[in-house]
Amino acid sequence: MRIHPVVLCGGSGTRLWPLSRSAYPKQFLRLAGEHSMLQETIGRTSGLAEIAAPTIICNEDHRFLVAEQLRAIGVKPRALLLEPMGRNTAPAVAAAALSLTRDDPDALMLVLASDHVIRDRASFHRAIRLAAAAADTGLLTTFGIVPDAPETGYGYIQRGASVPRLESTFAIGKFVEKPDRPDAERMLASGDFYWNSGMFMLKASVFLEELQAHKPEVLAAVRKALEASREDLDFCRLDKAAFAESPSISIDYAVMEKTTRGAVIPAQMGWSDVGSWDALWEIQEKSSDGNVTEGDVMTERVRNTYIKAETRMVAALGVEDLVIVETADAVLVARRDAAQDVKLLVDRLKADGRTEHMLHRRVYRPWGSYEGIDAGGRYQVKRLTVNPGQQLSLQLHHHRAEHWIVVSGTAKVVRGEEEILLTENQSTYIPLGVKHRLENPGIVPLQLIEVQSGSYLGEDDIVRFADVYNRVG
Repeated sequence: MRIHPVVLCGGSGTRLWPLSRSAYPKQFLRLAGEHSMLQETIGRTSGLAEIAAPTIICNEDHRFLVAEQLRAIGVKPRALLLEPMGRNTAPAVAAAALSLTRDDPDALMLVLASDHVIRDRASFHRAIRLAAAAADTGLLTTFGIVPDAPETGYGYIQRGASVPRLESTFAIGKFVEKPDRPDAERMLASGDFYWNSGMFMLKASVFLEELQAHKPEVLAAVRKALEASREDLDFCRLDKAAFAESPSISIDYAVMEKTTRGAVIPAQMGWSDVGSWDALWEIQEKSSDGNVTEGDVMTERVRNTYIKAETRMVAALGVEDLVIVETADAVLVARRDAAQDVKLLVDRLKADGRTEHMLHRRVYRPWGSYEGIDAGGRYQVKRLTVNPGQQLSLQLHHHRAEHWIVVSGTAKVVRGEEEILLTENQSTYIPLGVKHRLENPGIVPLQLIEVQSGSYLGEDDIVRFADVYNRVG
């Protein structure tokens, strides 16, 4: 019995701003372990002999981040499915189920979010085996987290009668939306409610049958999108027009709340969805004063506070119950009990037309990254890092010229009809309107400074003629 991990990797993680941004959200960050949350998610399935290569569903903008993070941990996915737009979890799981049943009609899917923390791997594996046994009988199984507090930030699942001949498996009584405090306390006291983890074990064919029964328009749109999909490098691009026809709906609303084949497996596995800075503080190891600190941090008479410093020293004095997060271009200071409302600030940034909700100062590209250093009315300065063996597209700009100064490594430059090789302390000039390409032919990262000058310096002033990453346009 092969279990196929299906990892949903489309979240934006707005409540962990300013560290999580839409172009580099929390699943790609190292928050609660030595690897990113996506890498941890895939890594914790290792050790189960029946686990197959993962199927990943992500949006188009994150495709190279996903591919690079998988490569870094030596994982070759079974498939990388690209959503042209977000449509919530039901269409995403449907795409994975349709893809899997092409090869294995009886495939079992272990559906996982890419941005959760699970600290007890042994208990997680035990729950997987129990859920697999239940799913193999045709039950659509979810994992219910045994609550240890009246949490108002999670939905709940009430268990029904136990399922005969299946260990620790219960019919689903009902789903409950995020409750207020009194209701959460009553559910905790009752002992038959669990936190809704958003993780599932499903036989792909059974899930598709139930989706057809309860939300056929989702299945029809996704099937059409997969049939019209196209291969792009290592990715499968779902057809945009067809996928857009699907309603945006969660797997709970589309299937799990309607099916008579639902089951819940109670589990205690050290689970958290890390949905806020306060939740991250809760799961981290703390000092004797209850503080969690990371980076260059100095404290005096500080209690029960989370402080993260990314680029400079952060000093705190005589405060408690705060979240302080410093990045290169933004600083967040909030009470821990207000941490769930960080999304309100992100909404303000969007409404004001700012970019800090979307981009970090360092922006990742499939060839490496660039970081803004300085900017003025008609100029800006960036630090570029080009990974070994990688190259930028053959391109030109209508509104800006560029100067490149190599700091370290070797640069191979196409400039018009010329091809030149630059090493440390050498430079070149790219006039406005001239086709050019930058490549790192070496075995160490290429570091260079780029000085742009012109009437318009936006990233959309790029005309691509050829690109190894298929971004021509």
